[in-house]
Amino acid sequence: MKSVKKLRIAIDGPAGSGKSTIAKILAKLYNLIYIDTGAMYRYAAYLYLKNNQDLDIVINMLKESEFNFVRDGETQKLRVDFHGDSKFYDDELRTVDVNKIVSKVAKNKDIRIILTEKQKEIAKNNNVIMDGRDIGTVVIPEAEVKVFLSATPEERAKRRLKDFESKGIKITFDEVLEDIKKRDEEDVNREIAPLKKADDAYELDTTGLSIDDVVNRIKELIEKVY
Repeated sequence: MKSVKKLRIAIDGPAGSGKSTIAKILAKLYNLIYIDTGAMYRYAAYLYLKNNQDLDIVINMLKESEFNFVRDGETQKLRVDFHGDSKFYDDELRTVDVNKIVSKVAKNKDIRIILTEKQKEIAKNNNVIMDGRDIGTVVIPEAEVKVFLSATPEERAKRRLKDFESKGIKITFDEVLEDIKKRDEEDVNREIAPLKKADDAYELDTTGLSIDDVVNRIKELIEKVY
């Protein structure tokens, strides 16, 4: 395992582009805290569903929640502390129902402000790798390494379908592809912090590339900085 003095990596890109998979690998290689911003927004969507789609309740709960990312062997989970109650969240944040509404919830201005500030706070004094839609443009524009991952909608749908199947979730390729395209449109066109490549980010199309290929490309970028 390699350690560095100061390193913040921002990985942006649309749904299914491989952000979280790559970020987890790099976090381990460089001893970084992996801040899974998608999990934080998925948690907000999960609360939205659990509280009868009442955004006021969700916003108040997020304000009073503390987020931590805890590594357990090869995996990492989101831990949320709320009013003294600490709980880990994982599979319940990656259901079909959460997928369908997470972009809608993430568009809410108050939710974005709250979660962005919490993400900035974690990144302020730590070596981190963070993935999402607006990391290099809004959350940590000062990051030492910025990457924008992309892939065709069909490629991303295949990956997401494989992930669903591994969890025993029954859904068709066409349904996943439709959801991918819908989320792309919502993410790119939302008013607050839309999906956008930072001007100084390295863009990498992962279509047809293996995980190792992508990791090695980003490692090359890191080695140029360190």
